[in-house]
Amino acid sequence: MEKLHSQPAWQHLQQQFFATGDAAPVQAGLSTAIEQMTIDAFQATLGTLSDSNVAMLAVGGFGRRELFPFSDVDVLILIDRESQAVAMKSPLSEFVRVLWDAGLRLSHSVRTVAECAEIHEGNVELSISLLDRRLLAGSPDLYAKLETKLQGFFARQGRTLTRHLCQLARERHEKFQNTFYHLEPNVKETPGGLRDLHLIHWFGKLRKPDEEVTARLSAPTAFMHSLRCFLHYQARRDQNLLSFDAQESLVSQAYVEFREPAELMREYFRNARVIASEARRALDWHERSESSLASQFRDWRSRLSNTEFTVSNERIYLRSPAQLTNDPAIVLRLLEFVARHGIPLAAETERRLEQAASAFAAYCEAPGQPLWPLLRNILSLPHAALALRAMHDTALLQVMFPEWKTISCLVVPDFYHRYTVDEHTLVAIEKLAELAVRKDPALGRFSDIYSEIEDLALLRFALLFHDSGKGAHSGDHARLSVELARAAMQRIQMRPEEQSAVEFLIEHHLDLSAVMNSRDLHDPATARMLAGRIGTLERLKLLTLLTYADISAVNPAAMTPWRIEQLWQAYRAAHQQLLHDLESERIQDLPPDVPDPDGFLKGFPSRYLRTHTPDDIRTHLRLYEFSRSTGVAVQLEVAGGVHRATIVAGDRPALFSSLAGGLSSFGMDILKAEAFSNAQGMVLDTFVFSDPKRTLELNPTENDRLRQTLEDIALGQFDSEQIVKLVTGSATAGRQKKRTVEPSVHFDADACDTATLVEIITEDRPGLLYDLSSAISDAGCNIDVVLIDTEGRKAIDVFYVATNGGKLSSNVVSGLSATLLSLC
Repeated sequence: MEKLHSQPAWQHLQQQFFATGDAAPVQAGLSTAIEQMTIDAFQATLGTLSDSNVAMLAVGGFGRRELFPFSDVDVLILIDRESQAVAMKSPLSEFVRVLWDAGLRLSHSVRTVAECAEIHEGNVELSISLLDRRLLAGSPDLYAKLETKLQGFFARQGRTLTRHLCQLARERHEKFQNTFYHLEPNVKETPGGLRDLHLIHWFGKLRKPDEEVTARLSAPTAFMHSLRCFLHYQARRDQNLLSFDAQESLVSQAYVEFREPAELMREYFRNARVIASEARRALDWHERSESSLASQFRDWRSRLSNTEFTVSNERIYLRSPAQLTNDPAIVLRLLEFVARHGIPLAAETERRLEQAASAFAAYCEAPGQPLWPLLRNILSLPHAALALRAMHDTALLQVMFPEWKTISCLVVPDFYHRYTVDEHTLVAIEKLAELAVRKDPALGRFSDIYSEIEDLALLRFALLFHDSGKGAHSGDHARLSVELARAAMQRIQMRPEEQSAVEFLIEHHLDLSAVMNSRDLHDPATARMLAGRIGTLERLKLLTLLTYADISAVNPAAMTPWRIEQLWQAYRAAHQQLLHDLESERIQDLPPDVPDPDGFLKGFPSRYLRTHTPDDIRTHLRLYEFSRSTGVAVQLEVAGGVHRATIVAGDRPALFSSLAGGLSSFGMDILKAEAFSNAQGMVLDTFVFSDPKRTLELNPTENDRLRQTLEDIALGQFDSEQIVKLVTGSATAGRQKKRTVEPSVHFDADACDTATLVEIITEDRPGLLYDLSSAISDAGCNIDVVLIDTEGRKAIDVFYVATNGGKLSSNVVSGLSATLLSLC
């Protein structure tokens, strides 16, 4: 449609939109102009047929007159019988060509009246599009015939279409994790977007429109239409993703009242919440209406109903809504009922709670009101997450805890996080509850820890406040979160010892994730540091589960098998230290069944035995035996969703960085690396890496080529210039145009007994590890361990580095710091 938008009339529509932000004139103008274009094309082509029993209908968005600048234009060519299709083949092709040449994004279909009045299991969208139909040109009699047919069709098949609409909506919502709180939402498809507005509209077409709902959705509809109109004009195509860049661009527009993206997104979520709530309530109502009268009666008499609450069709109703005003404590009793039985609130009950917000606020604010005992009951029950979600959806969570207002709908731009701060918090609590179900065998160890927790209420309360300090926009958010939680805990009269436990969890909620990303988990110094900070086994268990929930709620793919294992290793290290059951600091004796007659292991750091099983050691010894005749041995394997490369070879300058460069040249992302050297000058280097493009899986021969490349590098058959070319060639296409992570380099001489820890945080890019490790080697330093982790575009690279068997001198630190920072 680009050529259309270059015309003066269409440019005027665009100018008018950017002056006011009102999409309605654009939709009206586009609809009028495109209607005339299609009518002219129809009359010049299909209208010339001798058989005039043909009609052209606008359907879908075109039928609703809701066209956006680069929307598809949906038309249906209606015929009376199949035999007409042959005669109209050539005129139809000309009709399509004329409109495409004019610049329209035309989507057309040809259907008989009979086809329009029947269900097509593979194309339900046809019946849905016909809910929004109007005659543009052609035979009025044929259109009248269709109208008569469709009245009976929708009367007969309305329930079937309703079921299809519900199923399609549920599947679409599931793709977006059933939440509208996405940092970069799709304004059309995400829950709370335009597709949910269409859903409510279609339900109204099939049953009867609810005028009150229509009135409530008027402002949110105008808001969403304006957003989509802007996104189309900005991208010059059918673009519906409200990305971070689009948010920045949008707040610079004169018609937008918000000057900060966070303020804009708060307004977006406020409108999306209204739409999503109405869509969810409509879905619930239509799905429940499908049940039989007998099942409804049985459900009404459910044994779960009591004197205050009624359970009907798997939803909770209030027996006496007036009680919300007379006895506001019923709100907490209702939430306890939800948390105990896992049954959602009915739409009517949610509306009642929203209307009772002021009475509940007065109840919560009453001096000396002991809210904690009632809240503790809720947070201790199996479905506490559902109760908290209900509180949030009805805005009662902010009523009880005003501290939550600053993080409600709060967007913190981060390519790693998926949700707003409040949604991340609720998802974390939901992820914690999933451990009780034990669906995933890989999480069995954490489910075991979960089953050992005696006080889940404190853990859930800590999660509820762990990110509350992010609303301050600056400062240490963990410390600020503690301050907000402390004020809330004192107000609800939590006991001092419980407050202390919650404050500890919030203050240290990043400790385990920081350690698992940036410390050698098998170094005794790491275990001692963790044990010293955590203090007790119970706190370790609570902190481990909080960390699991926090990471899992970042985005659906955040808790990878690799991170699961890293968290477990962090837990185990601290657990063993707390039990005073760590292995010896130094290698004493090898396992009896692992002979080492040639002394290959002599000279390895003592941590080698702690980081490798007897099977690992036997594998390394076999590789060493193989390398004695060839000079090198390389093993590639896949385990736990990641790849591992193990190399045994004679040591040489910059060998580690060269091997890292070889892996990077194949597009591999290195997650972790270890480097050991023995007294004979042999090295054992291990790289754990992911294959983001599935190169090795889809091209089996690439495994052999990668193995050969690593062997050649280990044997010195690639010089440093060749390695640089390999890495540079791979890195060129992947460089980011704009830096989003401020680089930092930190040296820590106390993190390890025998080496200096170097932590580098910077923008991730191909070849980064090669550049950094090369610089360290060029400075005359030995690399013992490398730990790599990435969070979106952020790379966290940690090296344990030594010179002459000891920690780095101040002069080496000074020079190396400048070099590493320049590479970032």
